[in-house]
Amino acid sequence: MSHKSDKIWVSELNGRPEIRDAFPRTTIRFYDTTLRDGEQTVGVVFSPEQKLEIARKLDELGVSRIEAGFPRVSPEDAEAIQLMQKANLKAELWGFSRAVKGDIDELVRLGLRASVVEAPTSDIKLKAYGMTREGVLCRVVDAMAIAKQNGIKTAFFAVDGTRTELDFLKRIYLAALEAGAAEIVVVDTIGACGPEAVEFLIREVCHWVGPNVPVHFHGHNDFGMATACAVAAVRGGATWIQGTINGMGERAGNADICEIALALRCLYDVAVALDLTKVRDASEAVSKASGYTLDAWKPLVGENLFMRESGAVATQFHIPEAIEPYSAELVHAHRGIVLGKKSGPDSIDLKCKELGLTITSEQRAPILAEVKKRSIAKRGLLTNEEFKEIATTIPREPVKIRG
Repeated sequence: MSHKSDKIWVSELNGRPEIRDAFPRTTIRFYDTTLRDGEQTVGVVFSPEQKLEIARKLDELGVSRIEAGFPRVSPEDAEAIQLMQKANLKAELWGFSRAVKGDIDELVRLGLRASVVEAPTSDIKLKAYGMTREGVLCRVVDAMAIAKQNGIKTAFFAVDGTRTELDFLKRIYLAALEAGAAEIVVVDTIGACGPEAVEFLIREVCHWVGPNVPVHFHGHNDFGMATACAVAAVRGGATWIQGTINGMGERAGNADICEIALALRCLYDVAVALDLTKVRDASEAVSKASGYTLDAWKPLVGENLFMRESGAVATQFHIPEAIEPYSAELVHAHRGIVLGKKSGPDSIDLKCKELGLTITSEQRAPILAEVKKRSIAKRGLLTNEEFKEIATTIPREPVKIRG
């Protein structure tokens, strides 16, 4: 069960040639859209100052590009962008724009040098907007030309691309590139594709645009498959993955860039431009700013991932590779024992060692019985203080009953 890293203990089946060789031997980079698409989570409003704080955390994380906002529709986004521009971030700052001259003019005013430019491409979306294929094609070509004239690097973002008829999708992607777009984004706007379909489409798009045009994947998690779809996109040839911290976003959220980085790194040995030891800091900052609490069992950042209550598991606590697929050190997390209904004798010993308490072998069983009793009564875990009280009140010697 070994891996090239002594901190990763996944199945050797992941390294089979037919699996390993399907992935590119290149570094995958991440384009974070927490400050724009992530803020579309119901009830979330980030202040400009919060956006700056999050941007700093994203920068520390190693995110290559930060989508700073949609300034044409939000003066607060414009203010946040100006704060970020003064912050000397290493990450590139990108804007978000529709294929509309006014949106691009606002990017020019703010001095942004790069932006995603979006337009709907599926017949469903075109009908919803009252647009035609020829009409949207003209808009995209005009917008790309205006951006290029103003020195703005663009990535064309085809809204609902995964439900777009392939011949038209190819036509509009190639037209966007010819008009000045530098990169292409394959967008699964409502999470409507499974991993196999994503891999097929990315491979097709890479073939259409050629090896010199970077291809992004932007996915949503409506079927709980955003991470799997992003991994499939990399297998298909995408070199950029777009998503958010904690997977926040509309409906079921966006692809979680940190989960994707972890999967690529640990399961497939793909190089990623992300510092996994900084993930939990970024996650906490975004969670706090958004007002949302994460599930304790959430992959990578959940508080339960390296906490053990089960007595059966506690007996293996000293052999992390027996009970975990990767080391807590890899993501800068704390390992520990918690006490509750499911604890066992080894749990008591480990918690005593952690807290610097000494008990006798005779005390262990009555302490464990009291831990279980109290846990059941409170319907939850015991705190360290509650355990200390138990450990120090159970007699060290058995009480002798005189006849």
